[in-house]
Amino acid sequence: MSSPSTREHKKDSEKSYSFYLITVSTSRYEEYGNVSSPDDAEDGSGKMMYDLVISRGHNVSKYELVPDESSLIQGSVHRAIESDADIIVTSGGTGLASKDVSIESLVPLFEKDIPGFGELFRYKSIEQIGSSVILTRAAAGLLRGKIIFCLPGSPSAVELALTEIILPEAGHLVKHARQ
Repeated sequence: MSSPSTREHKKDSEKSYSFYLITVSTSRYEEYGNVSSPDDAEDGSGKMMYDLVISRGHNVSKYELVPDESSLIQGSVHRAIESDADIIVTSGGTGLASKDVSIESLVPLFEKDIPGFGELFRYKSIEQIGSSVILTRAAAGLLRGKIIFCLPGSPSAVELALTEIILPEAGHLVKHARQ
């Protein structure tokens, strides 16, 4: 049970927030190009992000599909920063392959890191993937008052991150990011 102090601290968690969703996938981008919906790209992880955000009473201000190219990933996040979105979620491009550059593209932009997100995500992922968790690169940080999450591209990773971490803490995070 949470203390009165914790409840007061999280009182904004019931408000509705705006999410900007970005899928990073060269193969999908090459096949579908610029699309405005995860359905238009047969993007299971993007659809999972979209559906979970909407199901919790929040809104999606925009969805983008971009290839694994640093300047395009950064450009998408800069568009998101300029939008009315409160929270930016990227999915994909976090692996160890040379083409996976989401973490390298975005973490240097952060004004503040949120290391607890990656730590908690990996801790929770152990139940699903065991010792393969050492391959998991997930990160979060703040940029100009907006929270940015970099998630792995699998639907199960997206579901875990959103349902168990991001959505329950959205109000708490936005409140602090705006201070």
